[in-house]
Amino acid sequence: MSDTVPDEGVTRSEVCAAAVADAFADDGEIFASPMGTMPMLGVRLAKLTSNPDLIISDGESLWLGGVPPIHAKQEVVEGWIPFRRVFDVVAYGKRHVMMGATQIDRHGNQNISAIGDFAQPKRQLLGSRGAPGNTVNNRTSYWVPKHNPRVFVERVDVVSGVGPGRAKAAGKEASRFNDIHRIVTNLGVLDVNGPDDTVRLISVHPGVTVDEVHEATGFELAVAEDLAETRAPSYAELVVIREMLDPKKLREREVPND
Repeated sequence: MSDTVPDEGVTRSEVCAAAVADAFADDGEIFASPMGTMPMLGVRLAKLTSNPDLIISDGESLWLGGVPPIHAKQEVVEGWIPFRRVFDVVAYGKRHVMMGATQIDRHGNQNISAIGDFAQPKRQLLGSRGAPGNTVNNRTSYWVPKHNPRVFVERVDVVSGVGPGRAKAAGKEASRFNDIHRIVTNLGVLDVNGPDDTVRLISVHPGVTVDEVHEATGFELAVAEDLAETRAPSYAELVVIREMLDPKKLREREVPND
């Protein structure tokens, strides 16, 4: 299966970047926290196109006054956001974070902590880190560069990020701001608006079939009635991606073109 969109010269990685940008398009003035290459590319694409009100940082301690390439430092700085102050923003809620996920289950729970039994895991990962606070307080999306049954599982080994069903079961305070917005993968875009708040396929990328997504998913996947094809980036967006934000093609390390 090729990662080049038929007859358009647009690569799968560029479709993914546009899909990530679309996840942030309607957020308005909010702190965008992308974690990883593709989330950073998509957020900065949104900042330059669909949502100029997004507030972005360098991922370390600075609010950015401009939108630099994803491989470069920004010389224009608007403010200071050290790690301890990020927690103030998390609690306040005006934030949309896009994280990675080692596992996601059909109920939208995410695992970045460990693989195997929690008491004696086979693999120790990052740990839950900010995932519980993110998913209880902030809009949260996920980026998965390799959609496969090892990632999309019936039940995560450890709950790091909280899905809507578990948040509701924990009570009003846990569910009030729980908002699992989008899951963008190399095959399509998903949300958690399936039956009983389960993961649902809402679009497939050009060149991908629904059957391919089903085969790459380790649980029964709901499919939206109005399933669409993920849009390709516009000419203007391609110029921004290729010439301004990612001239070194770092995006293709996550989603190769062959």
